[in-house]
Amino acid sequence: MKVVFFCSSRYVIPVLEMLHNNFDLPLVVTTEQNKMDPVPFYCNSKKIEYITVRKSADLISNYQIEQSMALVGVVADFGLLIPERVISAFSYGILNIHPSLLPKYRGPSPVQNAILNGDAQTGVSIIKLDKYVDHGPILAQIEEKIKPNDTAKTLYERLFKLSARLLEKALVKLENSQAHFSPQDQESATFTKPLAKDDGYYDLKSIPGSKDFFERMVRAYYPWPGVWIKASVNENEQVKMVKFLPDKKIQVEGGNEMSYKDFLNGYPNADKNLIELLKEGL
Repeated sequence: MKVVFFCSSRYVIPVLEMLHNNFDLPLVVTTEQNKMDPVPFYCNSKKIEYITVRKSADLISNYQIEQSMALVGVVADFGLLIPERVISAFSYGILNIHPSLLPKYRGPSPVQNAILNGDAQTGVSIIKLDKYVDHGPILAQIEEKIKPNDTAKTLYERLFKLSARLLEKALVKLENSQAHFSPQDQESATFTKPLAKDDGYYDLKSIPGSKDFFERMVRAYYPWPGVWIKASVNENEQVKMVKFLPDKKIQVEGGNEMSYKDFLNGYPNADKNLIELLKEGL
């Protein structure tokens, strides 16, 4: 069965590899522009044809998608809305891989929200794409525990590896006319928003929540947007950006990452609120 894959980011490489090894993959569509970016690099190394797009309108104007003659499309971590005209170009439509147990955490930051909210588990959903965000009927789901030390990075990596195996089974069912789609409970839907750099800003004078919340925030926002503050780090009251990293590490602007303990020893005259926060975290 021919499949067109709409994807971006290094997280989707396990899915891309599965499609390349097990199905006819005539075309990959990505928003990544540089040939050294993860998706173009993989496609070039395996001699897979790919195209790059910048906006949703480019998907309509690019005839290679329709000319691929693929029966189904798959989308994962793509970053653009796919127009209905493009969806209708596939006899079986487009399957969307979403790293949450839909209808929970629709939108662009499901993993970050699951960690931030202290959820014990999350998962992957494969749904049929429609004109609404993460709204279509569910073809397959799998649950996955959230580990105490999971960051957004480690959890995304694990979920997309799981999704590759889940998608393979789902496509076989689709090809053999054995697929069963279940409607989502629309009233139970929750939504996430795009993350911006300022979402990681932490005001030392107005601490957002408990110590546990702060620790979850560091893991949820790693590697991006990160959790960061602006604070003086020496007796000269020179203000610098300070980043908080997982595993109780910290990095001062222009310096290397270090443990909380090493920071306290090396910067005894830093902002007192920062000192108190780090001491509480030890």
